[in-house]
Amino acid sequence: MSNLAQKRILLGITGGIAAYKSIELIRLLTKAGADVQVVLTDGAKAFVTEMTLQAISGHPVRSTLLDPNAEAGMGHIELAKWADLIVIAPASADFMARYAQGMANDLLSTLCLATESPVLLAPAMNQAMWKHPATQANAKLLTERGILNIGPADGAQACGDIGPGRMSEPGDIFNTIMTHFDKAQVKQDLADQHWVITAGPTMEAIDPVRFISNHSSGKMGYALATAAMARGATVTLISGPVQITAPAGAKIIAVKSADEMLAACEQSMITQADVFIGAAAVADFKMKAANDQKMKKQSDTDEITLTLVKNPDIIATLAQQKRAKTLVGFAAETQNVIEYAKSKLERKGLDIIIANDVSRADIGFNQDDNQVTVITKDKTWSPDKTTKNALAEQLVEFIQQQTQS
Repeated sequence: MSNLAQKRILLGITGGIAAYKSIELIRLLTKAGADVQVVLTDGAKAFVTEMTLQAISGHPVRSTLLDPNAEAGMGHIELAKWADLIVIAPASADFMARYAQGMANDLLSTLCLATESPVLLAPAMNQAMWKHPATQANAKLLTERGILNIGPADGAQACGDIGPGRMSEPGDIFNTIMTHFDKAQVKQDLADQHWVITAGPTMEAIDPVRFISNHSSGKMGYALATAAMARGATVTLISGPVQITAPAGAKIIAVKSADEMLAACEQSMITQADVFIGAAAVADFKMKAANDQKMKKQSDTDEITLTLVKNPDIIATLAQQKRAKTLVGFAAETQNVIEYAKSKLERKGLDIIIANDVSRADIGFNQDDNQVTVITKDKTWSPDKTTKNALAEQLVEFIQQQTQS
């Protein structure tokens, strides 16, 4: 049975072109057994109709605060008490500003102030609006007050701009809602711990338009962050460039190069972290000196020589500095996987190393499944092949057991 069975979810829809995506979100929620009621702002009515939303949710749609029929029984207070979770998707810049200031001048904002249930925002707006200091300040304030958040995603927008501001996809919002309710069923034994996790590739500039990188998708690192947070950990996720949605609730630090990733790790662990997991695929080399201008193709030669130098060894540096009580590394290898992983464990001073064979097409970079071998100084464990999300839960459990032994 789904963990959403009989969960009561109030879906608020604000004005924005992304409102059409909320129809699919309602479908996913109701299919999973959730009871969904919809509240529209006046602006949202320009993008979706009450008749469509009523047909999909199975409930009349509410949009008016001063509805004599509903308010005869203090309907907005009853709705606020009814919901197990309030989801605002899309959450416009205007709504976030009013919510941050504690305004209650329509039904949706009133519900959010009157509820004692968790609230999840899925922001959606033009990329310039999202980047504006006022919006960023409002988003930060809401997060500090305990409001949950997913997105926004980065990409092409309806106005033609490209950048952060797209509403997260309905499937991603649905998964975040599932994770939220999962937490109520998962032990919260990491509630007093700080985990720092790196994920994705690094990107080392050759010139302003070219770079050295790899095929890492970041999925494993993001799954580990989600699994640790589900058990109550405070998670700092330091991520190279990826195309996946960050888990709601994590502190995200976006970086590009190995130097930037190391600096972010050191800054995040000024106070010693409980656990560090180096899941990122860090480039071993970078340009000795990146070119300031685009390198031009030379007509008199078919070859070019690039002078590379070693990147900092992030996890070895952190181990030497004792930045975390428990250090966990990854060894992505294409041959002699276990042998190389054991050597890396000892050479870099790690507590745990997780080895995986990235030459396999079914579990390599960009795949949803994975199979690894977990190695410590005195034991080796090889869980069965499974999804990266399921594997992450097993790995978090193993790491926690090791920290207690």
